[in-house]
Order: sequence, then structure tokens, then C-alpha cells
Amino acid sequence: MKFLDQVKIFIKAGDGGDGSPSFRREKFIEYGGPDGGDGGKGGSIILRSEQNLNTLIDYRYQQHHKAGRGENGMGQNRTGKSGEDLFLKVPMGTQVFEEDNKTLIFDFIKPKEEFVAAVGGKGGLGNTRFKSSTNRAPRKFTKGSLGEEFIIWLQLKTIADIGIIGLPNAGKSSLLASITNANPKIANYQFTTLNPNLGVARYDNKEITIADIPGLIEGANRGTGLGIKFLKHIERCKTLLHLIDVTNSDLEKSYRQVQNELKSYSLDLLKKQELIVLNKIDLIDEVSLEKKIKNFSQKLNKEILTLSTLQKYSVLNIKAKLISYVS
Repeated sequence: MKFLDQVKIFIKAGDGGDGSPSFRREKFIEYGGPDGGDGGKGGSIILRSEQNLNTLIDYRYQQHHKAGRGENGMGQNRTGKSGEDLFLKVPMGTQVFEEDNKTLIFDFIKPKEEFVAAVGGKGGLGNTRFKSSTNRAPRKFTKGSLGEEFIIWLQLKTIADIGIIGLPNAGKSSLLASITNANPKIANYQFTTLNPNLGVARYDNKEITIADIPGLIEGANRGTGLGIKFLKHIERCKTLLHLIDVTNSDLEKSYRQVQNELKSYSLDLLKKQELIVLNKIDLIDEVSLEKKIKNFSQKLNKEILTLSTLQKYSVLNIKAKLISYVS
């Protein structure tokens, strides 16, 4: 399934049905009188969040959505049938914006949330409604009102407990595949990951959701590489796992480079909990590894973890650490 995190759609709620101007015409009934029923109300457009969705791709190919129209009222005081509501499923983390794509009108952060995006029109009144002591045979009735119609934008910001960030080819997809049920594309070249990938990790009867964010390079906040297109997905993550390739010649430079991009995008990203992990430790000897960890940890004054996705115990240690960060 392709990933799509922004789409513009047109929504139209159903119009209300017209009231009826009917009169009784039964045989042997001396005084007939009005018996026109009301029109049915139009269906509404309702957005509903679903936990098992992670893309807006369905709305790329179907961009116009209309709810059912209410039926007209009928004789014998019969009310027209109401139009069917139209439910549109969206992933958790979807934000609804007005046509300007700037004014936020709703934010889905929980599963099964519902938002009425367009209200159906009211049904018109039949002539029975206008009968009175002075007007015994009213011919007056009203038309149904029009349903609301809008152009709206849907933007998806991935919701995850842990967001894996780092430079391209740091091993983010390999880590996601080793600790979750996800199957991201893995290859030995930069920008293998072109879209965020989500996976669920289980450890000691607990679950955490992990997002693999496409690699950030210098100038990403200005549009370089994949640019800021996916930086917004980090905003939803509770904790950031900063993955660094231990074979890089300057670990601090690699770390600062990604941090500067986060800072340039939003200072709030730097306030999140951060877990720093040196990856691919199987590619260097123990002496060099210890030296690198010592120098790097002294410069940052932070805890540094190590990882090799080829070593099962190393992966289990990381999973246990991640659970402690979100439980």
C-alpha cells in the first residue's frame, strides 16, 4: 500500500427532502383536509478514525464524497426517508483543515473518534404543519434545506510511542524490522526509506508503536533530500530514538547534524525524551568501540546504548529499554 499523508477532498452533505402539499382524497370522507408529510433530513458526512489505517491513499483516487438526499414527504402524513450518513475512515493522527490548508478544525488522536464534517439539510414541512383554526386547507409547504458542502484538507501526522531518527543508511529500517512486525524495505544505499514505516513491538506482555522516519540530511528543514516532508511525523512521537552508524568518522558531527535539523523545524522536538543508540557495532573491534563510546558520551554527557541487529541479545536489550521509556 502506498503512503500518502496529505489530500484535498470535496464533501457534500445530503439535501433535505421537500414537504408535501397533499390533501386527503378518500372516498366517503366528507371533510378531507391537508395530509402532507414532512421531507426527510439529508445525510451528513462523518469522519471516523481507525487504528488499523496508516495512509490517506484511498482519497487520492476518490476525491468527491456525497451523502444521501432526504426523500420528499408524501400524503397520509408520511415523512420522507432520511438520507444515509456517509462515514469516511481516516487514520489516527489525521488533522482536518479548511480549504486554506491552514485553519485546523479537528484533530484525530484517539481510535473511533467521530467528527461531523458536513451537516445534512433539514427536511421541509408538509402542509399539515400549517393547518389552523382559520386556515383549514393550507397549500403552503416548504422546501428542504441544502446540505453543507466544503473543500477540506486531510493531513496525517503519524502517532507512535517511539520515533527512529538519524542520517540515511544508519540502519533504522533494519532496527524496525528486527524488533517489530513491520517489513520495511532494506538496502545498502541512502534514502531506502521514502515513507514513514510503522511497527508494533511486544515485550513482557507490553506493546509499543515504533515509527521509522526517512533519513535526515543537512538542510532538510530547507527542503534538501526528502526535506521537511516527514519531519511533521516526529511531532507525534513521545520519545525519539536517535540511531547513529558507529562506523562514522565523527559521531558528534553526525549527531549534531540531525539535531540542528530538528531545531530548525521546531524547538519542541528537542524537548522530547531522547535515546541515543550506536548501531552496527559488529563492524568494528571492541577496543575501537569502547574508545568511541567514551569520547562520544563525554561530549554529550548522555547515556549511549549500542546495537547490532545481527545479535539477538542486543536487540532484546533495546526492546526492553524502549518499553521502559513509554511504560
